[in-house]
Amino acid sequence: METLPEIPFADIRGGTALDLLERFPDTARSLAAAALNTFGLVSRAAGAVAMPLGDRASRNWLARAGNPYLAEIDALAARLGIRGVHFLNVCFEWGCTSGVWDTTLRRVLDWPFPNLGTHMVVARQSGPAGDFFNITWPGLSGSFQGLAPGRFAAAINQAPARKHRAGLAGDWLANRIAVRDETGMPPAHLLRIVFETALDYDAAKALLRHTRLAVPAIFILSGTKRGEGCIIERSETEAAVREIDGAAVCATNHFETRLNHGGAGWRARPIDSAGRIAAARALSEPDFAEDFAWFRPPIANINSRLAFNADAASGTLTLIGTNGATPVTQVFRR
Repeated sequence: METLPEIPFADIRGGTALDLLERFPDTARSLAAAALNTFGLVSRAAGAVAMPLGDRASRNWLARAGNPYLAEIDALAARLGIRGVHFLNVCFEWGCTSGVWDTTLRRVLDWPFPNLGTHMVVARQSGPAGDFFNITWPGLSGSFQGLAPGRFAAAINQAPARKHRAGLAGDWLANRIAVRDETGMPPAHLLRIVFETALDYDAAKALLRHTRLAVPAIFILSGTKRGEGCIIERSETEAAVREIDGAAVCATNHFETRLNHGGAGWRARPIDSAGRIAAARALSEPDFAEDFAWFRPPIANINSRLAFNADAASGTLTLIGTNGATPVTQVFRR
């Protein structure tokens, strides 16, 4: 582990995502290039055509929705001088296994994009409610996961895909068309607002429950006291909450509340959402004796890019970058 690279840390309190990009522009360019290689030569060729179109459509959508971070994303794109910045800032294709055990939020981010584990940064940021640690990537305006010491920790899991009885490809297309006309908040932008403005667990929970979303999402939230932990399953306009039951509450990439029975139903996201949540629920105290003893298959899988433990009560954070189940960074401790 000592020979692996350290995860960079940047104190940008009082600044924005643009300040983080100014410190790591090459990292952002490498990340954008890696995104084009997700599926090899085919995706590189398709990306060369799709990125300009995706950028244009993404920016137009952000403008129609009155997104509060559009000007910031414009500035990020101008600073980098590459295509794909607007598109990647509204890309919602990630999986995850997450949960709250007592007051600790444990989380694995699964995403097929390569090199996410080696390119991430921990940014110390601030807002009206106080400081927080944002586990992020240069060039992105939202927050996917983080820790606000003394307040809460939170993360986003991708929600299942809404079915339209049109098959896998047809459902995917129908869901993308639905987003085009939606004016709600992207989940990652909402989570950034929560970290910046929510004074405590209850305030964070209220924002995550009641703010209209652009797409469905699953939020994981932990507080500073036992009993402060929940999974918030969201459609664009509805919320269903699973409170911590006993010592833990967990989520992967399917709904387990009444939302799962709405419309034509929902399709769980890969890989093995049911198997991952069963493994998470089976974790117990011996699995937490070491920082990442719990990070093992099927929770760890080919798409895993990071794992972390965040405790808002103690303000401690341990984080590791991964490529699948293999560590690619040293353990970050705060």
